[in-house]
Amino acid sequence: MDTLTHALSGALLARATEPKASTLPRATRMWVGFWAAAFPDSDFVLSFVDPLVYLTTHRGVTHSIVLLPLWAVGLGMTFFLLLRRRYPWRPLAVVSLLGISAHIIGDVITAYGTMLFVPLSEARVAWPTTFIIDPYFTAIIVMGLIGAGLWRDTRAPAVLALTLLTAYVGFQGVLHQRAVTVGHAYAARIGGTAKVHAMPQPFIPFHWLVVVEQPDRYQLAYVSLWRRERAPAPPADAHWLRRHLSVYDPPDRARWTDVARFGTASRAPLARQVWESDALAAYRHFALLPALFAADGPDDRVCLWFQDLRFTLVGREMPFRYGACRDGAEWQVYRYGEQPSAPHG
Repeated sequence: MDTLTHALSGALLARATEPKASTLPRATRMWVGFWAAAFPDSDFVLSFVDPLVYLTTHRGVTHSIVLLPLWAVGLGMTFFLLLRRRYPWRPLAVVSLLGISAHIIGDVITAYGTMLFVPLSEARVAWPTTFIIDPYFTAIIVMGLIGAGLWRDTRAPAVLALTLLTAYVGFQGVLHQRAVTVGHAYAARIGGTAKVHAMPQPFIPFHWLVVVEQPDRYQLAYVSLWRRERAPAPPADAHWLRRHLSVYDPPDRARWTDVARFGTASRAPLARQVWESDALAAYRHFALLPALFAADGPDDRVCLWFQDLRFTLVGREMPFRYGACRDGAEWQVYRYGEQPSAPHG
């Protein structure tokens, strides 16, 4: 979820949970909730150190429910000092805990995944019901905050907005399960061992990327859970959004694309070797649905590039692409587009 939506959700939750005899002024309580809910994304500073470090550690330490009490107390004391000790630190810590919790929940429902149990475990937890930027999700929060501003004597608008938000995510969860069912039906038709993933898509909650994962390949389809017929093919000069929306097909008419995990038969042995090398260990830990998408140069100076198919989006270049280039006998990791022009031999 984008940081602004996180912050607004913290303000809304702070208002919805405000006790009748609050020791904090309402505005203070909501601003604390706002900034506390934005706090977990402070790990963006790691992107200035190394983009790969940020990619593989984002939604880690600052998003951990194990460390949540520590962050809540730390923020509570920070706000206590910033507000010149005018209010007790404990209610500030409680509101901080609520704000951080709202952020963590908002990230768990996206496809990126969240390391909830750091430092005990670096496993990423995800229930991918919601696209990372969801205008409907954000709009419900904004309307709740507007209602809270118009009807200041009651928590009802904020509580209603949180209820609607929960119902909306629940509805998306139902759609997610329907998309997974589409994948299982296709997997049964093609046979073999398969695992099914469904990733939410932007703009329309009924649109899903369904991925059937097999040991060395994937089958992908863009599925619309509300269309009964395929959308007409857009003209060649159509806006990218129109082209994007046109690719989602009814489940029974889905167009499945086959993607080899390690590329063509001639490239597969080397691609597998590179993928399992120490150079890509960090990226390997991150990528859920890795696939080779390019190989540059001869075998003695080759670069092999991987992408994570869960971020496939029609009309936009896929993010989070990394690979390794041969440097003598060693492999060196690079972000796609930042590799050396000619790997050293």
